Amino acid sequence: MTVFQRGWLSANNILFTDGGETAVVDTGYHTDAAETVALMERALGERPLERILNTHLHSDHCGGNAALQAHWPGAQTAIPPGQWAQVRDWDPVALSYEPTGQFCPRFRVDGVLEPGTVTDLGGRSWQIHAAPGHDPHAVVLFQPDLRLLISGDALWENGFGVVFPELEGEHAFEQVAATLDLIASLAPTTVIPGHGMVFDDVPGALVRARARLAGFEADPVKHALHAAKVLLKYKLIEWRSQPLEDAYAWLSRTAYFQRVHQRFFGTADRRAWFDQLVQSLAQSGALRLQDGVLLDV
Repeated sequence: MTVFQRGWLSANNILFTDGGETAVVDTGYHTDAAETVALMERALGERPLERILNTHLHSDHCGGNAALQAHWPGAQTAIPPGQWAQVRDWDPVALSYEPTGQFCPRFRVDGVLEPGTVTDLGGRSWQIHAAPGHDPHAVVLFQPDLRLLISGDALWENGFGVVFPELEGEHAFEQVAATLDLIASLAPTTVIPGHGMVFDDVPGALVRARARLAGFEADPVKHALHAAKVLLKYKLIEWRSQPLEDAYAWLSRTAYFQRVHQRFFGTADRRAWFDQLVQSLAQSGALRLQDGVLLDV
């Protein structure tokens, strides 16, 4: 097993090459797809990639699927259940790509990762567990002999992914709590997160995640503001630089920003709210505003 730690634009890739079929878990964002193919090709050598698995279908976790399928047409792709029809019929709205202002090339799906079953990776059986919260359809993969968890965005070393259903008016913080309880019950000694370094202080990570969750539960507006900043920063990583007015035009036509603004900040002027987002990100060192242009840092 090889873990390719990627930047925040792309989720980490986990490649299995021994003990059975070759397989990769999560494939990154589409702008990094050529690099993803090259990484897999170098690691595989003459062997083909035979399987693609996704912990969930956010664009940073499956954006490389299409490129990998094109390079290795025989690769069978499995996704969490619940979005089979949206992938089969390719609905970029239901799959969240258009509402977040992101993009994912259309890919083929061949099977599902059914919670409560196991899948073979690297010659070992991995348990598939439902992990709703960040995404209602997400799964995590757990290898009980090694006590190794592939957590996607359900648990990072310092937190977890934005709880997107909350932005749509659904009550999902309790699902995040239940998923953290699940991870605690599995008692992994090592976690391979969707973003960031592999870590083994799992109890500490769970404490930090629960504290973060408690803060969001106590103040949902705080979570909404965090989500808006994350979405803007993520897009700026993709852009690298963008004129301020063009960035505002993108925000104005992106559904998730409209929802967040209307639901949590409806009394605030949208342009003033956008300027506050930019100022907050600049103060935290996440971007720089220079001569009317947003610069990623």
